[in-house]
Amino acid sequence: MEPKKPRTREVICEYQPYILNPPVPPSELRSEAVANDGPTVAAWKETWLANIQANKDKFGSFKKSSLGNLYNKFLHRPVIIAGSGPSLRHNVDELKNRNGIPVISCLHNFHFFEDNDVKPEYYVSLDAGPIVLEEISEGGSKTEDEYWDMTKDRALIAFIGSDPRLLEKWQGEIYLYNAPVPDEDYENKVDAIEMFRCPVSSGGNVLGAALYVAKGFLGAGAIIFIGADFSFDPANNRFHGWDSKYDRSMGYTVPMFDVFGNKVKTWQSYKNFAQFFNWMSMQVPGFYINCSEGGCLGSFAEGNIFTIKQMDLKDCLDMYNMSRHLKDQALTPDTAIKKILF
Repeated sequence: MEPKKPRTREVICEYQPYILNPPVPPSELRSEAVANDGPTVAAWKETWLANIQANKDKFGSFKKSSLGNLYNKFLHRPVIIAGSGPSLRHNVDELKNRNGIPVISCLHNFHFFEDNDVKPEYYVSLDAGPIVLEEISEGGSKTEDEYWDMTKDRALIAFIGSDPRLLEKWQGEIYLYNAPVPDEDYENKVDAIEMFRCPVSSGGNVLGAALYVAKGFLGAGAIIFIGADFSFDPANNRFHGWDSKYDRSMGYTVPMFDVFGNKVKTWQSYKNFAQFFNWMSMQVPGFYINCSEGGCLGSFAEGNIFTIKQMDLKDCLDMYNMSRHLKDQALTPDTAIKKILF
């Protein structure tokens, strides 16, 4: 094997040292993570209920298309979950060399992955608004119709409260899940439409839903994060790896430190999302690896928390695929060049 070379982007970066615990108690991280729950429920409750009823009327039983049909599909296997952060453009090519490691991606990445010939095993959607329809193609190189046509070969895992047009337009497999909401009246009304106890907890964001799907339902062993920046790229103040309307104006931002110790900017809501994952990594046993190679997942001014390992994606994929270095020796031992791993 060749010796590892220092990672480079615009500059050479080194990950911060690990700290055993975050500088704030887990209860405070949890409080930040759920800070927007009340306003979110108030703003979206009626839309969720209307969408759930419309989807029930049109598609029938949620149970027949339940996410539960994928139970333990990836039992004990490492699974990559892909957010839509700006670092995604740096490591998208590595995904083509993942050698069978499954990818579960936020739906917002659809056009980006399809344009780059990356084929996730599943896309996940959480949003209930029509914005999710625009995001299928926003920033892509093809037309909306061309991207929708591509869905016939892809599988979607979607919230039952999704905009009904998403489920109508999607031409491939669809698996459905419910979402727990801290509102008793809402929960009772959903149960009245259909008793569908297949809840996916998300921390209010679609990457959280992808994590819960991978670990809670599909039985994943290690969780590998990519595109999980939760902050703007400090080089160009972009929040995504492609042209996006969200990047036209930063608006009000709050400061954070990225995994290399650099000061970065983010929105308060995304700081809350990052704190949800930090809190989760300390509460739910697991092996969590952040291969975003940027952003602020697991990072604080004092260092990176011990419960989320920071790695470059290439090194992480190599860790699970060391045997490929010895493929020639396994298949053609009479002619192969001798290699020793360690």
